Amino acid sequence: MQVPIFTVDAFTNRPFSGNPAAVCLLENDLDEDLHQKIATEMNLSETAFIRKLHPEDDFTKSSCFGLRWFTPANEVPLCGHATLASAAVLFHVQKNTNSVLTFVTLSGELKARQVENHIVLDLPLYITYPQVLKEVEELIKAAVGDMIVQDLRYSPDTKKLLVRLSDAYDRSVLEELQVSAQRFLSAEKTGKVKGLIVTLKGNSSGKHKGHDFYSRYFAPWYGILEDPVTGSAHAVLSSYWSEQLGKKEMLAFQCSRRGGELKISLRNDGRVDIAGQIAIVLKGNLTL
Repeated sequence: MQVPIFTVDAFTNRPFSGNPAAVCLLENDLDEDLHQKIATEMNLSETAFIRKLHPEDDFTKSSCFGLRWFTPANEVPLCGHATLASAAVLFHVQKNTNSVLTFVTLSGELKARQVENHIVLDLPLYITYPQVLKEVEELIKAAVGDMIVQDLRYSPDTKKLLVRLSDAYDRSVLEELQVSAQRFLSAEKTGKVKGLIVTLKGNSSGKHKGHDFYSRYFAPWYGILEDPVTGSAHAVLSSYWSEQLGKKEMLAFQCSRRGGELKISLRNDGRVDIAGQIAIVLKGNLTL
């Protein structure tokens, strides 16, 4: 059996930056265990599987598809960059004729649409709540050492911990942060953290002006030490920084080594539009 597969760099317009995802187009049902085996074989932070919901569906003409995401270790309930990558394959490779695509996922229905040279994802917006330092002190130490932490929040819906560094720091401090997966895993004793966001307010001046906030995202609990550019983390960051900055339209930069930019717009229906560009870098077939 041949399965069409693509590698797409998401949240960038340049190959080899942004966040790479593999995307598989499933003409027929795939054995359950093969999803994980393929994701492990691809060894990217995420492999997405687009499936037809009805036998008569067509990747060029239909507007609604099933979508699942797997890391090399397990299935995850939400992945923004692999959703962006999936929409890119349908829009740009399959030449899908619809203005809006709907994906049926573990996080409900997600929509993607093309706006000029960006693809816009309609994602859930996740609220954060103040987190007591004592409960996660060892994990914070493992993540940022002795740096000054200005705020600490937790998103119970996504099990993500948000660590905001002091406004006194600049982007280079975040970029130079060195972390260890093993230290994270041994320091997290609550069982409630599955992802850690380190974030910093943007600068209105200097060479990096224009971004409202910066972040990096770590998820060794899902087998990913650092995810380069993370849509799902920005579904958490968007609610936090909108509240802090009093803005609904924001530009974010995730400053991993590959780096990527996200355009954010909070909607009136309690969701968030996250827009990014893509670069398709690989087209081929899996032979099973």
